[in-house]
Amino acid sequence: MNADTVRLILLGFLIAMFLLAVMFLRQRRLPMWAYALWGLFALLVPAVGPFLVILSRPGKPRHPQRKKLSLHP
Repeated sequence: MNADTVRLILLGFLIAMFLLAVMFLRQRRLPMWAYALWGLFALLVPAVGPFLVILSRPGKPRHPQRKKLSLHP
């Protein structure tokens, strides 16, 4: 494996992580400026930014959480 292959794998990983953060942000209810700021944060902080965006859970969910069924009443 040469340097070009590793560089290509890293670029693919960074693009995939950014897309993951963007897909997560689409599920949140945020103003447009907040989408832009969180998306920019995920883009500018490579590899760790998307994880921080998802872990911080900005805004409110678009769909209310369903009650989980419990086996024990």
